[in-house]
Amino acid sequence: MTTAISTSEIIYPSSDGEPIAETYDHVYAIFATLQILKQYLQGRRATVLANQFLYYVQGFPKLRVAPDVMVIYDVEPGGRDNYKIWEEKQVPKVIFEFTSKGTQEEDKTTKNNLYEGLEVEEYWLFDPKGEWITQQLQGYRLRGDIYEPITDSCSQALQLRLAVEGKLIGFYRLDNGEKLLVNDELIAALKQETNKRIEAETQAEQERQRAAELEALLSRYREQFGDLP
Repeated sequence: MTTAISTSEIIYPSSDGEPIAETYDHVYAIFATLQILKQYLQGRRATVLANQFLYYVQGFPKLRVAPDVMVIYDVEPGGRDNYKIWEEKQVPKVIFEFTSKGTQEEDKTTKNNLYEGLEVEEYWLFDPKGEWITQQLQGYRLRGDIYEPITDSCSQALQLRLAVEGKLIGFYRLDNGEKLLVNDELIAALKQETNKRIEAETQAEQERQRAAELEALLSRYREQFGDLP
């Protein structure tokens, strides 16, 4: 006699013990993308998750995938141990896979077909080492129920233009062209801005000192020779 298992008793693991990525380049690219997009979407009803299980069929915990980075709109912000589509009521809007020669077939076939079937609006493949994607970056967008290549490197879902910058993806706003900065770049930009302000304040102080010295000189002149003609 078999006993039916309640769906509430089914365990959906949050980890499989596998490494997050094959190489340092892939790990760095994943976390840089995660950080950039989290900051970009801050204050909006959205979340960005990296290397976490996406469960897409209730009651079947083996039917899962762990996208390198996924962006989901219209859900509560913040992290999750895993993501269950039937609980959140939203499919990821954009998924990034940081591909390599070793994951090539899975990324361009198995995952492509899965994300297409789940109706993920955009699917981006980035090859940090340029092992099999010549231009390193290739995106796909749903047209009807089929993925078509994105030819302009623009994510309509994110409203960002994507650019290959060495082993990272650069992100630029479509509305004003502004680049979204990674943490190191943010620090560098902050230092640059701080230095500019210090230089401006120093120059203003020097000008105040010169004006004060000139006023003191004129005052001494008046004391000796009277007012200027």
